[in-house]
Amino acid sequence: MVGQNIVTPDAAGIAASAKAAAKGRGLPPVHLWDPPFCGDLDMQIKRDGTWFYMGTPIGRFELVKLFSSILKLEDGKYFLVTPVEKVGITVEDAPFVAVDFELSDGVLTFETHVGDFVGAGAEHPIRVVREAETGEPSPYVMVRSGLEALIDRKSFYRLVDIGAHHEGWFGVWSGGVFFQIIPSRELEG
Repeated sequence: MVGQNIVTPDAAGIAASAKAAAKGRGLPPVHLWDPPFCGDLDMQIKRDGTWFYMGTPIGRFELVKLFSSILKLEDGKYFLVTPVEKVGITVEDAPFVAVDFELSDGVLTFETHVGDFVGAGAEHPIRVVREAETGEPSPYVMVRSGLEALIDRKSFYRLVDIGAHHEGWFGVWSGGVFFQIIPSRELEG
């Protein structure tokens, strides 16, 4: 490939492209973008929601929020996408963390660590995965387009406080949908 310039993607270039694409309010239409894959970026989102670039935490909230707005999940892999490029990143668990919620008019509205709000319901389900050996629960809520938020421990305990039993399960109601947490019989022992 003599004479071709191969550009390695970097966070600054992705951020500049994302800012240019983020016109107006709301999230960029990443679902409409299908740019060429430009390689993997040394970027990782840890289980606690901390974003790292080249092994160093990204300390600027505005930059993390910008990157989170251009996050896309395709075939089980995570990418940052702009209209002109797509780069792979690593996500340890879920890309978002739900750090709080409010219950109003029968809807649990979660807030993520990057300031997104999502009302749990049919389009934004809550699911709980239990670790096979310990039974430890990991609760999630769907944020958008296959991207989930891990519900933090304090919020999960608050959900349990407002939970109810329904058809053999203990769980929570939101948006007219019952979300199962644990079989009722496991709580009776």
